Amino acid sequence: MSGQATIVSFDGASTPVSHSFIPLGVMSDEKLGDVAKWREAYSSIPVNANPRITSFKKSLRGGAERVEIRVEIPVMETATGANAQGYTAPPKVAYVDQGSAVFYFSDRSTIAGRRLIRQLLTNIIGGITTSVAPLTLHDAAQLIDLDVVPS
Repeated sequence: MSGQATIVSFDGASTPVSHSFIPLGVMSDEKLGDVAKWREAYSSIPVNANPRITSFKKSLRGGAERVEIRVEIPVMETATGANAQGYTAPPKVAYVDQGSAVFYFSDRSTIAGRRLIRQLLTNIIGGITTSVAPLTLHDAAQLIDLDVVPS
């Protein structure tokens, strides 16, 4: 198993911004399987308002595996103005936008087959129409391609 490392990714803004997700640890859950978590660490907002990544890996009946990578972006709301007593409520999370990619692999699948599925999905979602070498350095890629759960 590989060690859980920081995940760095750029957003889709017109001027891309780098986001660093620090590892929070790995746990085993009876229903979800192996669960690894990361989050950004902005000190200016509450911990639960920081963007986060979660990965899940679970063995299914018949030998197949379910692998999921989920990204969650909490959106803050801010109360404007004060009440009659001069109190202004602190900002809080209004809602959370989420996206995930779920993969199902046979216990007979190969690294090359897993990598092909991941790269095709990455290119389709990213609108990439040119040849791009598959990235294999991050925990998410290792989870999908190599059947490795961060430790």
